[in-house]
Amino acid sequence: MLKILNSVAVLSYPFRIFFLASGIYAIFIIAAWLAILLGSLNLPLAWTPLYWHSHEMIFGVVTAAICGFLLTAMCNWTGAPPLKGLGLFGLFSLWITGRAVMWMGNHLPAEFVILVDAIFLPVVTLYVTYILLSYGNKRNLILAVILTLLSICNIAMHAGAYTNNFYWMWAGETTALGLITVIMVIIAGRIIPLFTINGLRGKGYDVDTIKNSSMLSTLAIISTALLIPLNFFTQYPSLIGVAALSAAVINAIRLAQWASLATKREPLLWILHLGYAWILIALVLKSMAAFNLWIAPSVWQHALGLGAMSSLILGMMTRVSLGHTGRPLSLPRFGVFIYVAISAAAIVRLLVALNWIDFQLGLIVTTCAWIAAFGIFTILYYPILTKPRI
Repeated sequence: MLKILNSVAVLSYPFRIFFLASGIYAIFIIAAWLAILLGSLNLPLAWTPLYWHSHEMIFGVVTAAICGFLLTAMCNWTGAPPLKGLGLFGLFSLWITGRAVMWMGNHLPAEFVILVDAIFLPVVTLYVTYILLSYGNKRNLILAVILTLLSICNIAMHAGAYTNNFYWMWAGETTALGLITVIMVIIAGRIIPLFTINGLRGKGYDVDTIKNSSMLSTLAIISTALLIPLNFFTQYPSLIGVAALSAAVINAIRLAQWASLATKREPLLWILHLGYAWILIALVLKSMAAFNLWIAPSVWQHALGLGAMSSLILGMMTRVSLGHTGRPLSLPRFGVFIYVAISAAAIVRLLVALNWIDFQLGLIVTTCAWIAAFGIFTILYYPILTKPRI
């Protein structure tokens, strides 16, 4: 059995199985969500459909992509061998079992659902911490801290569902979104300028003009992370508005140093820049909502989820999958439609949230575009992720 698992290509590196799972699950969760909204699907959910949807997007789709990226990047940071074979299969089994119990929670004891779903992130956190400490890579321990906090957010949402206390569900969801934003600011801030320099070098662009100020990076991380505790100071919404706008400005200055316009002919690059730009949009919308400037409080979440998270996830999965399987850094044929479709989904969903287009029609268009984006990714990258490295 062990020999068979070690010989399976999809279990040879964490990014393979988790990127593929993230892509496939993204299709099912959004299709199911639309069907629930339209009244054509009745799942045995123990949670309200809205919080079930947000939970599975955050702790299903997003965490799978984060896990695949971190466990792969960690090998580069430390020189440690990748988790593979039986160990990787076991970790993936925890993730997929968690998804299963969340789909049929009404038929299972609540305590069992909590235990099964909540175990995945702590196990990932312990493994990441062990590898980083074993190889003396203390710089990246901040990511282990964030994973720990994400685990607590997941438990908070379960606690809210268990006690019918929607405050805890809201707190877990909101804090998780903030933590994932911090992860994006940290990771994207490292890789976007590096990838941009490597991608533009030798193509007539002066890459020496691309900067990545350590002081600005620190300010960007701190200003974004500060929003997490401020979310609970609801009696001072103007304070949240100022903090969100400040974070948007700092991150905008940071992005301006990365030569975004020079990447317009390089899809593998511009999608990452666009994903980071969506973070700025989300922060500005959050600020406007705090100042009560004609923006509903949930609008920024759609810009963050469908814009920033989805664009960066697809941008990273498409690039990492190519590089780590020995392929040239060039999108497969029709691959650019992954980025076009997810951008369309983000824009239409934002227009729906702003009440600028019909709700039902907008959701159908958004869902179709989303499914097209992750469907094309799955179809084009399935052979890449399941076959041995070239």
